[in-house]
Amino acid sequence: MFSIFKKSKGFIILIVKILIVGGAFYFIYSQLANNDKLDWKKFLELLDKKKSFFGIVFILSFSFFNRFFEILKWQNLAQIIQKISLSQATEQVLAALTASIFTPNGIGEYGAKALYFEKSQAKKVVFINLICNGIQMVLTIIFGFLGLLYFNYKFSVVSTNTILVVFAISGITLIVLFALKKTTIKGYSLDKLFKKVNEIPKKIHQKNILLAVFRYLIFSHQYYFLFLAFDVNLPYFELMATITSVYFLASSLPTFQFLDFAVKGSVAVYFFGILGVNEWIVIFITTLMWFLNVVIPVLIGSFYVFNFKSRWKS
Repeated sequence: MFSIFKKSKGFIILIVKILIVGGAFYFIYSQLANNDKLDWKKFLELLDKKKSFFGIVFILSFSFFNRFFEILKWQNLAQIIQKISLSQATEQVLAALTASIFTPNGIGEYGAKALYFEKSQAKKVVFINLICNGIQMVLTIIFGFLGLLYFNYKFSVVSTNTILVVFAISGITLIVLFALKKTTIKGYSLDKLFKKVNEIPKKIHQKNILLAVFRYLIFSHQYYFLFLAFDVNLPYFELMATITSVYFLASSLPTFQFLDFAVKGSVAVYFFGILGVNEWIVIFITTLMWFLNVVIPVLIGSFYVFNFKSRWKS
């Protein structure tokens, strides 16, 4: 009886792996094949005109370092639970990305990473993953907000009064949250969260922040150089302010990894339209960013998903 259960369990796990990988491949294909806004003929003509081995390697290097710094971040934080090698960190990050591709805002990543550790450590894994993603979101908000202010200063999209109201609401929200930090909901409170965060050694926090800054700069400048490659010659600060604004606003919207380029694309079309950038160029660059930074890592992560063995015991 036990033998039958063991065999059926192994079969179920195999089916789940196939569904995850198959689903990932299907969603990627459907988004690329069925997007009527993508003019592949124009893109191939431009690519043929601009083709350069060193240019392609240069752009690809940004994708490599974008994911590499994310892996280093995870390796750095995971040592709170146990030290893991660079190859283990790579497997965990890429497999989790693949598993989370069709979960809202990549939430499946938290559960996927937890499966690589002992079941008793699950809550701790979720917490450090929250720290890992949290710092990236904080940087997105800071750079994005500064970008929005600069963009608005140049193009006056929003009135000064509206900006003051946003500042006032943000300030009041922070004051209220600080005043209620000891309020407990189902055993959890902001005060407890801050204490847990402070328990992490400063060196780990500092390294996490530094790696997150590098990753943000790499990702945003990949956007920048792709626009230059498509002959979008705008002043550096205008282009970067628009990129950081788009990334900030798109990241604040609920979405799925496989729809990420569609959400960013729609926001980008509006902002870059103000700058006079052709819509199809914006859509192609956004799609390329998604392909280079999500699709390729997901394809590699599929290999790790198929070879995955959970450390959780029944």
